[in-house]
Amino acid sequence: MTSVDGLRPAPVARRSQAAALLGGLVRACRPKQWVKNVLVVAAPGAAGVLLTPRGGLLTAVAFAALCLAASGTYLINDAADAEADRAHPVKRLRPVAAGLVPVRAAAALGVLLVLGGIAAGLLAGPGPAAVVGGYVALTTAYTFRLKHLAVLDLLGVAAGFVIRAVAGAVAVGVPISIWFYVVVSLGSLFVVAGKRAGELRHAGTGSRATLTAYSAGYLGHVQAMSSGAMIVTYSLWVFQLHDGVGLALLSLSIVPFIAVVLRYALLVDNGHGEAPEELLFRDRQLLITGLVLVGLLVAGTYAN
Repeated sequence: MTSVDGLRPAPVARRSQAAALLGGLVRACRPKQWVKNVLVVAAPGAAGVLLTPRGGLLTAVAFAALCLAASGTYLINDAADAEADRAHPVKRLRPVAAGLVPVRAAAALGVLLVLGGIAAGLLAGPGPAAVVGGYVALTTAYTFRLKHLAVLDLLGVAAGFVIRAVAGAVAVGVPISIWFYVVVSLGSLFVVAGKRAGELRHAGTGSRATLTAYSAGYLGHVQAMSSGAMIVTYSLWVFQLHDGVGLALLSLSIVPFIAVVLRYALLVDNGHGEAPEELLFRDRQLLITGLVLVGLLVAGTYAN
């Protein structure tokens, strides 16, 4: 049996279509974005329980749950924005907007992944499941409302990063320092403002509704405000974590932390902030400085 055009067997054509659909679904899940969920290790790592069997397992469960939920919300977002994305110079290449993945299929799989993420969170306990549910509620509100409201769209995305950090703390049952919350909140706002600045520069105000309310000067002000306050609060945070050798190493981490902030600000100023999840792996200096920062944090946390 051949296909309609008579050139190749229908089963081969169906397999090709199935492979294209599967590939499109994988891309639509945006696995590259999972790097954001690494924030779940921050609180367990700072508390010194990440390397314990129980702490490591529960943190991994929280990470997996957030990855499932995040991919689900990406699919739901792409299904809701398919028409608008087709008019965007970059987003039109997304699998749903490009027609590789049907809108209904994306929405259905999105709902399944969201439910799967919440269910996976239950493996670590009701607390992590509730946090994942809160993340889903926030991102759903962002998809259908918040992203159309200036300022609230910045805060909505930043809040998503904070929830990721909270998920790790709740999963392993450790308290979170108020300074930790402040550092993560300010860092998230810093990154989101840089992302919007990149979008404004490369795609113009037509790429996102709220960009008509922003200017490069305003977004620069948000970055300057959040980065300056973040450096101060990070210093206050590390000073109250440990004492002795641990405090000395954690204090040293302030230097690469400032270097990371300054390097990222420079990259954004040069027009590279539109995809922050890719910058860490594309820019060698940022990657090396980040690894030094993480190394000092780990060494300082476990030194005592």
